[in-house]
Amino acid sequence: MRDRGNLSHDIKIYLDSLWLERGLTENTITSYQIDLLSFAEWLDDRSDTGIISAKRSDILAYLGHRLENGSSPRSSARCLSCLRGFYKFLLRSGNLEIDPTVDIDSPKVGRSLPTVISEEQVEKLLSAPNLDNILHFRDRTMLELLYACGLRVSELINLELSQINMNQGVVRIFGKGDKERLVPIGEVALDWLCRYFKRSRQEIIQGRQSDIAFPTRSGNKMTRQAFWHRIKLHGKKVGLNRLSPHGVRHAFATHLLNHGADLRVLQMLLGHSDLTTTQIYTHVAKQRLQELHARHHPRG
Repeated sequence: MRDRGNLSHDIKIYLDSLWLERGLTENTITSYQIDLLSFAEWLDDRSDTGIISAKRSDILAYLGHRLENGSSPRSSARCLSCLRGFYKFLLRSGNLEIDPTVDIDSPKVGRSLPTVISEEQVEKLLSAPNLDNILHFRDRTMLELLYACGLRVSELINLELSQINMNQGVVRIFGKGDKERLVPIGEVALDWLCRYFKRSRQEIIQGRQSDIAFPTRSGNKMTRQAFWHRIKLHGKKVGLNRLSPHGVRHAFATHLLNHGADLRVLQMLLGHSDLTTTQIYTHVAKQRLQELHARHHPRG
């Protein structure tokens, strides 16, 4: 966990508790940290009120300030959720008597549907890397596994050799909150993994020791930024200029539903703790079917 020594005592303890008790990812905790510090700095600039002694009116004014300065309702709702968690933590620890977030309604957030690339576009993306280049061969294998298993980017770049069972054709994933799930790889992705492990991976690390399944030339794991730089590079070759970070994962989920997959099974494959999170893909699949009907039916 990164050093949080420059934070206020209460914020630091709260963030540490999120790490230890709830098993949240470092990226999520960093988002909480930014929200709390932004609110604390806004209070400092506005008055002598500190974050511990903030009142309901202060929080309402801050949320209004965010919206006036272009923050989206979704972003402000996330910020309010962060503040609620912080003040409930202070109540439980006996450092606060009244929760200032009580009776504050969250900003109205519309349900956004993920942008999904078609099966044909996925095929184009998968064929984009130049297989004569060992790094491109690694990228192709990563893309095949990403689409075959619906992994999160963080799960893919952190994947270790011990998590891949080639004999059983499954990959063991540790998702959000370190929740474990087994995901089938599929014959096509398994074939790419076999070829990658036999040649390309050895050429990339050149004798270095590494447990990372898809290492860089130094043997270290790839960063999220580096991975998406490479994927967007391949996407642009085939006209996918707006490929989102979760684009391939969204495609995995939607294409499975389009071909008749059960929603509960999809929930397990994606590692969603709540079925309502998975249900958004039923809306995407329905939208896609409506578009196909309108385009191809003579009375559409």
